[in-house]
Amino acid sequence: MRMSQVVAPTLREDPKEAEVVSHKLMLRGGYIRKLAAGVYTFLPLGFRVLSKVANIIREEMNRAGAQEVLMPTLLPAELWRETGRWDIYGKELFRIKDRHDREFCLGPTHEEVITDLARTAIRSYKQLPVNLYQIQTKFRDEIRPRFGLMRGREFMMKDAYSFHTSEESLDKEYKNMYETYCRIFDRLGLKYRVVEADSGLIGGGYSQEFMVLAETGEEEIFHCGSCAYSASRESAGVGEYKLQTSNLKLQNLEEVKTPNMRTVEEVSVFLKIKPSQMIKTLIYETESGAVAALVRGDHAINEAKLKKMLGVEDLRLADAAVIKKVTGAPVGFAGPVGLKGVKIVADNAVELIESGASGANKEDHHIINIAYGRDYKADLSGDIRFAAHEDKCPRCEHGKFEVSRGIEVGHIFKLGTKYSSKMNCVYLDEGNQEKTMIMGCYGIGVGRTAAAAIEQNHDKDGIVWPLPLAPFQLAIVPANISEKEQAEAAEKIYSDCKTAGLDVLLDDREDRLGVKLKDIDLIGIPYKLIIGKALKEGKVELKNRKDGQMELIELDKVSEKLRTLSLWERGAGSAPAGEGGGKPQ
Repeated sequence: MRMSQVVAPTLREDPKEAEVVSHKLMLRGGYIRKLAAGVYTFLPLGFRVLSKVANIIREEMNRAGAQEVLMPTLLPAELWRETGRWDIYGKELFRIKDRHDREFCLGPTHEEVITDLARTAIRSYKQLPVNLYQIQTKFRDEIRPRFGLMRGREFMMKDAYSFHTSEESLDKEYKNMYETYCRIFDRLGLKYRVVEADSGLIGGGYSQEFMVLAETGEEEIFHCGSCAYSASRESAGVGEYKLQTSNLKLQNLEEVKTPNMRTVEEVSVFLKIKPSQMIKTLIYETESGAVAALVRGDHAINEAKLKKMLGVEDLRLADAAVIKKVTGAPVGFAGPVGLKGVKIVADNAVELIESGASGANKEDHHIINIAYGRDYKADLSGDIRFAAHEDKCPRCEHGKFEVSRGIEVGHIFKLGTKYSSKMNCVYLDEGNQEKTMIMGCYGIGVGRTAAAAIEQNHDKDGIVWPLPLAPFQLAIVPANISEKEQAEAAEKIYSDCKTAGLDVLLDDREDRLGVKLKDIDLIGIPYKLIIGKALKEGKVELKNRKDGQMELIELDKVSEKLRTLSLWERGAGSAPAGEGGGKPQ
């Protein structure tokens, strides 16, 4: 490809709309253009990168024995109603009606569709197990689309679904997909960590996320300093916890007036106690009724854990009217003492508070000297809070959490029968008896992976693509295209590279050399071959984008040198041994 023909309008300044590095550089480098909030057009450079990610994914999924399909993006509401997700999924679901007033949605995920396919296409145990995948556009009506390709309303995703006759078969395929994902991200040249995760709206019994490590990542990764345990913020468990407080003699309950003080910070300062002595009480609504959840004042409730402990699908903070009905007080004054007619769920750390304080279920009042067991009890207790830095690891005795940041790019799930049981997705076993299929689910964000690669690989001059992802592996840059000798040398090398199957870009623009080099660095092409003054001595300059190293090469040895860099093989997506890819940490 010739640079003069590439539609890649580069920008010198960061666009005001862009908040994260990948968004800034993809706009500046001419990779994407915004059409609407969370909706982007991929320009030629962006589409080349997207295609390279997709091709590596496709190669490894095929290698793993999965079969590619293509499902519709326009999905009938009837399928979603079978699983109950039409009502549960919420406002992120794009809902539309056709001219006959029939309801549809734009697919954010395809569990219902693939399950419907399986129940009509698979009848016998002899057809199982099977893994079907697609690479396709998804839609989610994000409340606040941001960060470019990180959180859009339209995005490309690879989603795969497996069907099985037993848990053992599912475990085997789950391991197969785990190893496949490791190969994919190794080939993409990314450093990543595999963490235990919450299954969210997809559901199922167990899941893991693949997180690309990046200081700018939006997700916190909790990993033990002593063992291999690693988890996302949403699913990180907390080991046994002992609160260090003063051993004061337990005193009687005392009601204290706290006018207009609703927050932990306000009340703890007023009462002259630590936030860790406060019992924060939040009222939730579920399909089974109202629930009071208790955590220490310096902790935050993890709604995913709470939801799992309660065994509910619908969990939301109660509104002011429900809080008033449950507690008898307005928002900000709830507490566990004297609370009746509602299930109380307490975090483990709350039970260890020796002399606590909480709302008095009375406007402008709090209670102090609260003791668990004497003054209140929980109906359920356990780990329902978010982990924090240096919390104890739940897997080993001595480890404490360290926190790093990452970007979720892949997620694998053991769904079990969550969808198949509700949709009557069955097969006939050896005895000709109907049995429910057991399912797995495996997703990768294609565009998100490209953006994550930029977050992990960039510098002050622009993108530093891992070689397998770069739109072009090599840029040929003559200092002066109008100079005959330079132009002829550039054309010769360009032709040789194309013949050899290398992704090569010839910068044939008549701009100044400095301008061209800035653009090539911004775009992030891994190697550039500069044809300039050294040509008089029969040499050209080869510069590595990643480490800045430059080497003079004799003109008649350029092809030989490029082959030593293995650009041809690596351009196809193969990760060289010892470089780029990160073993799951």
